[in-house]
Amino acid sequence: MPAITSLNEPTCYTLPNGLTIIAEQLPVAAVNLSLWLNVGSRLETDSINGMAHFLEHMVFKGTPRLQIGEFERRVEERGAVTNAATSQDYTQYYITTAPRDFAELAPLQMDVVLNPSITEADFNQEKSVILEEINRSADNAQHRIYQKSIAAAFQRLPYRRPVLGTTAVVETLTDQQMRFFHATNYQPRSMTAVAVGNLPVQELIDVVADGFMSHSHHDDSSPQFAGANKLPQPEAPFDRIVRHDSIDPEIQQTRLILLWRVPGMNDLDATYPLDIVAAVLGQGRISRLVRDLREERQLVTGIGVSNSSYAWQGMFTISVQLPTANLAEVEQRIIAQVATLHHQEISEAEIDRVRRQVANRHIFANETPSARSGLYGYYQAVAGDYQAGINYPKYVRSINAPAIQKSVRTHLSPTAYGVVTVRSAD
Repeated sequence: MPAITSLNEPTCYTLPNGLTIIAEQLPVAAVNLSLWLNVGSRLETDSINGMAHFLEHMVFKGTPRLQIGEFERRVEERGAVTNAATSQDYTQYYITTAPRDFAELAPLQMDVVLNPSITEADFNQEKSVILEEINRSADNAQHRIYQKSIAAAFQRLPYRRPVLGTTAVVETLTDQQMRFFHATNYQPRSMTAVAVGNLPVQELIDVVADGFMSHSHHDDSSPQFAGANKLPQPEAPFDRIVRHDSIDPEIQQTRLILLWRVPGMNDLDATYPLDIVAAVLGQGRISRLVRDLREERQLVTGIGVSNSSYAWQGMFTISVQLPTANLAEVEQRIIAQVATLHHQEISEAEIDRVRRQVANRHIFANETPSARSGLYGYYQAVAGDYQAGINYPKYVRSINAPAIQKSVRTHLSPTAYGVVTVRSAD
């Protein structure tokens, strides 16, 4: 097989306070700084579910040095862009600037993340915004179906809870709780700062290090950050077929989701073969399930297969959109395809095609500064090793048919899995 070009090798530097800095010079007319925190909804207790996402909003409400709106105004004046995101496993803040503006704007990004004011008045005002966002998500059919699926997959791990939280819980949150959550979790040891763009690597590192040291007020007297907790035990695989059936009158066609509990980012070697299996079964028009169920038999109108790897555990899902009358036959044919992988190795021609597809898709998706920052930051924050992101194509190319078959036999039982059926009203 011809070699696939791998990603470049960035420079990694750790400050004495534990902050990890990853930097890479890329010959494009932009620089991206992404601040990744090993802080997501999984660190919350039930009583503060939604706090990580709420805090992401409050970070942009000013600091002792910056008035509300000043950060955004200065970013927009320079034609730069900034945004943020919260998930179960991480929170990310980023800014993309022209190289000449990086030294001025990057420290401002660090200031808003490290030193949010979190006043009672701003907190209470923003709470109404969060509650409205929760209401909008409840009105979104795709979100409702996803939440049903993840709640079916995880009975104990906090991944089953919504990242946004619930109305009942968010209404009870206080600004004092948020300030404690920030002080507890927004510690240097739980942060990764990634700078990628058209500046020398040493300059990128210096800007980040100097900006962080000048804006950070954290010290060893701060509370122990929650990310230091030991990893919980993964949930056991399903031992039978567990069904969850509901009706959603707002969807046009019924949804069928089959799911298995699988290893997560804490067991990376086990996730790579499952990525290949996902592509074999349902990624692309010539994948097995797409070809069989949609193209040839026309039993479904849409199908997708994914291996979602969270930090503590993963979820392998096969999702289809279909007429209600076809439910039983489609589930039977999906399970038949999974069973075939148990007793019949994938041909070398098929695995060669899929390995190229998966590896190339990874490389092509990480060519811009923001995408490259996201890759390094995600793997460092969630898996604790940015090198795993760089070496992903190599790992995928090394997987052979016996390894894939072993993974299927270990993790994808044809007789024990979860089923979520969301039926349309017709």
